[in-house]
Amino acid sequence: MAFFTLSRHQPLALLSSTDLAAEYDRLTTENQQLRRAVSSHAVIDQAVGAVVVLGRIAPEEAWRALRDVSQRTNTKLRAVAEHILEYVQGGALPGPERLELGRAIVRYRRCAGLDEAAATDQ
Repeated sequence: MAFFTLSRHQPLALLSSTDLAAEYDRLTTENQQLRRAVSSHAVIDQAVGAVVVLGRIAPEEAWRALRDVSQRTNTKLRAVAEHILEYVQGGALPGPERLELGRAIVRYRRCAGLDEAAATDQ
């Protein structure tokens, strides 16, 4: 059985078994990466929503706050998002992340001209 690949540069190119196996591996890896990315985006989007509620700030500011916490604590964004989701469900938020999240909420509430005291009454 012969397998062909389609591309703009070579309309029909015959693939060897080795080429076919390499292409299969490449596509499998790409598929796994895309699945992880979609999953990460869902977790991060949920955490942004949680920060919107916690800080009573706009989604854009919540995204910035989440990013700030990640950068200032040197923690991956997805991990910060997971910790925040655990926190809003009654779990604990690591101390440095809790501190930076509070600071970020205050900072972005100030930028939006909102009352600072309302951000700390969590």
